[in-house]
Amino acid sequence: MTGICVLHLTEDAEGVSRFSDAPVPLGPGAFAPPAPSMPISTTEAATGLLYLILPVGWGGAQHPSPRRQVAFCLSGRLRVQAGDDEVREFGAGSIWRMEDVAGSGHTTTVLGEEDVRLAIVQLPPRPGDATHA
Repeated sequence: MTGICVLHLTEDAEGVSRFSDAPVPLGPGAFAPPAPSMPISTTEAATGLLYLILPVGWGGAQHPSPRRQVAFCLSGRLRVQAGDDEVREFGAGSIWRMEDVAGSGHTTTVLGEEDVRLAIVQLPPRPGDATHA
């Protein structure tokens, strides 16, 4: 069975954020019976859902993710630089998981002349996780 790959922003033991491609395994499942079975992942607990807009020209200082979360880019373009200096650009349809909650974090910058609209699903903290919001 195929899977989905999401971008994962996490941190190493020294607190430096890093990107990696993280596969999300899928298996056959009945998501909406009586509709036919389809490839589906296991369910992961979430604690909240929020939407936000990063306005044109927005760019912040280096910061850790406020909590474990998954972001879905709805529109616009942004650039994220991990603590190890790797840069990734995101646009509509991009999905990335942020778990760099304790170290020095990453830097985010809006690209172009369009606001960035995001939907963010917040995940429960792991034991020992720092939360900033």
